[in-house]
Amino acid sequence: MMTIGEAARASGVSAKMIRYYESTGLIAEAARSEAGYRHYTEVGIHTLRFIRRARDLGFTVEQIGTLLALWRDRDRASADVKRIALEHVAALERKAEELHAMSRTLTALAARCHGDARPYCPIMEDLAETGAGPGAPVVKGAPGGPARFGLGRPARRRGNG
Repeated sequence: MMTIGEAARASGVSAKMIRYYESTGLIAEAARSEAGYRHYTEVGIHTLRFIRRARDLGFTVEQIGTLLALWRDRDRASADVKRIALEHVAALERKAEELHAMSRTLTALAARCHGDARPYCPIMEDLAETGAGPGAPVVKGAPGGPARFGLGRPARRRGNG
């Protein structure tokens, strides 16, 4: 039997996450000592390691719950596990393409920015757009634009007093 701290160290899952997984029902509540301390068995630690590995691969808590149920079901069809894995791969690939598109956009904007003392910056202009799409003109004072947040022209500085 291990305490929650020992279980956290042995599994690589923080004590806070262990408590969260218990509260959501992803793992069974740990047995308690007479003093109320949680105690975990080797089976529990193995389950936490399973969860940690699944989280490392980016599975959601809901997906992990499904995978745990399949892991415990010795009569499962491997096709069910493969389907979940391939659905997750497709989602990861979509996310990777989205991240790559963001990187390309920021790289292009940074290439257009002089990066000097001048206030004009294509990066800021793009961020200030209101969803009109890349390259659309920025209308100063448009709803949702910079003026909405008091970000039009910078205020002039006053003297000290």
